[in-house]
Amino acid sequence: MMKKIFLTMALGLIFVGGLGVVSSLAETKPQTQQVVAQAQVQAPVQAVAVKAPDSAKQADREISISKGIVSIAQGTGIASFLTKDGWKSLFMIIIGFGLLYLGVVRNFEPMLLVPIGFGTILVNVAGANMGDPPHGLLYLIFKNGIENELLPLIVFIGIGALSDFGPLLANPRMAILGAAAQFGVFGTLIGVMLLNLIPGFDYSLMEACAIAIIGGADGPTSIYVSSLFAPHLMGSIAVSAYSYMALVPLIQPPIMRFLTTKEERLIKMHQVRPVHQMEKVLFPLFVTALCILILPSALPLMGSFAFGNFVKESGCLDRLAKSMQNELMNIATIFLGLGVGMQMSADKFMNLQTLGILFLGMVAFSLGTAGGVLFAKLMNVIWPKNPINPLIGSAGVSAFPMAARVSNKLGLEADPHNFLLMHALGANVAGQIGSVVAAGVILAIFGY
Repeated sequence: MMKKIFLTMALGLIFVGGLGVVSSLAETKPQTQQVVAQAQVQAPVQAVAVKAPDSAKQADREISISKGIVSIAQGTGIASFLTKDGWKSLFMIIIGFGLLYLGVVRNFEPMLLVPIGFGTILVNVAGANMGDPPHGLLYLIFKNGIENELLPLIVFIGIGALSDFGPLLANPRMAILGAAAQFGVFGTLIGVMLLNLIPGFDYSLMEACAIAIIGGADGPTSIYVSSLFAPHLMGSIAVSAYSYMALVPLIQPPIMRFLTTKEERLIKMHQVRPVHQMEKVLFPLFVTALCILILPSALPLMGSFAFGNFVKESGCLDRLAKSMQNELMNIATIFLGLGVGMQMSADKFMNLQTLGILFLGMVAFSLGTAGGVLFAKLMNVIWPKNPINPLIGSAGVSAFPMAARVSNKLGLEADPHNFLLMHALGANVAGQIGSVVAAGVILAIFGY
């Protein structure tokens, strides 16, 4: 019985949509005839106004069942998909459902992929105007939350409140891995300039810098830099950065397995020393002071990050810390995901430039992962008495805490008793700082 009902509804929608297509095509004939009639009128004397407009208004007020049906048919989504470039919007909606599948069914960072997927679906529905100015919901979110850099900075406050610098302070060598993973940023900068040699690509140096930040696997930093350097590319850059961050469990493991041997994956690391609470309290203040003295251009990002961490570690602001970690972070993530999804409209996404950014984003993220792993292997050559499991090198990218979880997961696959999470978190928070420093250096070069 249910199958018959669904079949009847589907046939009805197809019929109404087809009627809309036919009626929209039929409208072109009267318009053509009107243009021809106007061209034939060449009387030198200006005609006196007649009462035709009044009759037209009266005709518009008349109730017409056929015109109502035609209007409804033209307003259906089926009619929009079958005309002009409607197939592109339909394709993007399918991509949106694919992101929902990866987030919900495959559990690939649903906190990011579900809002982005829904935003992609909503913005590509013709007639809904969800992403159109001035009152579209997704447009308002993007204009007032992402374009003015508010949501990225709020997210950094939440990340700071979630971060624990204890593993980094206990083993300062992890800071080297955070710096090494930023090779993806500067390696991609070279890759963007090489891509300009291919016909159809023409990125300026500032656009190349904005794209290269994707290599740090840091969505908020990517949005912040692109808003200053290449606002017209911010949507594509944000989509690329957040998509690859969400797909960390899918992208990183093959690279990590390829660059490490089984013996290296079995390396067990020594327990780190206990870290005094005062060290944790002073560290965000120390980082902020260094940023003020040496790299002020990175202070908006670093200051937000340090503020969230200081509130957490101070111990006297538990209510604020919990709000930053939960309500504030969750609300900002929801709106940030919807705003990023808003940029995945067919007209903005399906072009050669966006596809180039997606390709470069994958290259950047892969280079960052590989750089961290390879540098960890080099550190084992330099300090053979206290070896580092190279798997934690991939956590040097800024995707917190997904990259650390992936490192720990692969370590447990090699040895169920080899827990690398705390060590990987040290490299992960170092990667957070490293991506901000890399962005600050690029901003300082151009005088921002």
